[in-house]
Amino acid sequence: MQNNALKKRFDYMTQTPVDRLICSLAVPTIISMMVTNLYNMADTFFVGKISTQATAAVGIVLSLMNFIQAIGFFCGHGSANYVSRKLGAGDLKSAQEMASTGFALAFILGSIILTAGILNLKALSIMLGATETIINDTQDYMRIILYGTPFMTSQLVLNNQLRFQGSAVYAMIGLVSGAVLNIFLDPVLIFVFKMGVSGAAVATIMSQIISFVILFIGTRSGPNIHINYKNIKFNAHYILQIFNGGAPSLFRNGLISISGIFLNRMAGFFGGDAAIAGMSVVNRVMLFANSALIGFGQGFQPVCSYNYGAQLHGRVKSGYKFCVKYGTIFLICVAVISFIFAEKIIYFFRDDTDVIIIGSTALRWQMLTMPINAFSVMSNMLLQSIGKGVRASITASTRSGLFFIPSIYILSNLYGLTGVETAQSCADVLSLLLTIPLTYSVWRGMNNKLTLAQNNLS
Repeated sequence: MQNNALKKRFDYMTQTPVDRLICSLAVPTIISMMVTNLYNMADTFFVGKISTQATAAVGIVLSLMNFIQAIGFFCGHGSANYVSRKLGAGDLKSAQEMASTGFALAFILGSIILTAGILNLKALSIMLGATETIINDTQDYMRIILYGTPFMTSQLVLNNQLRFQGSAVYAMIGLVSGAVLNIFLDPVLIFVFKMGVSGAAVATIMSQIISFVILFIGTRSGPNIHINYKNIKFNAHYILQIFNGGAPSLFRNGLISISGIFLNRMAGFFGGDAAIAGMSVVNRVMLFANSALIGFGQGFQPVCSYNYGAQLHGRVKSGYKFCVKYGTIFLICVAVISFIFAEKIIYFFRDDTDVIIIGSTALRWQMLTMPINAFSVMSNMLLQSIGKGVRASITASTRSGLFFIPSIYILSNLYGLTGVETAQSCADVLSLLLTIPLTYSVWRGMNNKLTLAQNNLS
């Protein structure tokens, strides 16, 4: 029975017109990403009604949450890419073992982060950039977030594995259910039960646990691969494959965490709590704006890895071009709207003159370069999905690490707060310039394989 279902899925992934297939997988993923980021923004919105210091504290902990997500995506993308390629090649046994191994690894790593974080809570808060005026709120929020870490890392694995098997709708249901719960619980716990920033953290963790449960149930249904402890294989081959496929996500999200620490420290040094709060709001807005693009790209990833595994390189190329084209058009629209209404967007989250001035300036700078991110993001997803781990890791590292960290250090020392506000735009341009040659050589390689295949047929 399951073999018949897998055969139908193989036909669906390799024969459906590429643009229609990507859209069918991308729509639920876009919804998942946008709703997930919406509840991250809900934390900022409701906490913003408490104080500027509370808003800044949530921004500080965002760096830790990015690191936790980096671990989840590392295990999730690393295992899911492999699972999808093996399903495309017809190797069910390897796919089953990798799915369970990736899940177990994420839960173990999440538990380690939980233990280390709780034991070093104050030192971790200071390291992330908390000032004396916000350290208490930071610790209150962070402590609760840490308790949910194993569920946060594991649910990201389940979500990605379901997506890469073609079950994007169920993956969406799992994430959206938790997100809706978070949005409902935020005002109740913060204001009705008067829990303050702790209430926002409890709402976030409860939503993550609900998503985890729903997604785990999803692995037990239909043709989806079941998570089974008997299939856990911590051998060198699977760990290496997880690293190869997941390292780009680890570098991308991990460097977002590290760059967030640099950003908080520089913003705090040159502009105080208002600058930390303003940049925190901008980061939340940018995450939300980029969520649709990333969701679109994640609709492309299973199509890319599945068809690459089936040696259908023409479909991979068509899907990539489709995503770059329409991703760029979308980002141009978002950039224009956000540039025009920058002050109103920041005001929505925090009615503080200093926060609005700093945040709107930084938002406008980032909108100037936002459209070029479509090429960079889609290229990174292409390289990651076809197993080009080194190239994907490099392109994943550029925007938030390789170029951003030097940019914010140099520009802030030259221009103060203005340098902090413009650093991301500078990093975006430099990232594009490096991504182009790294992607072109792989693109040329696929062209050569297509030409060889056509010659063999003739």
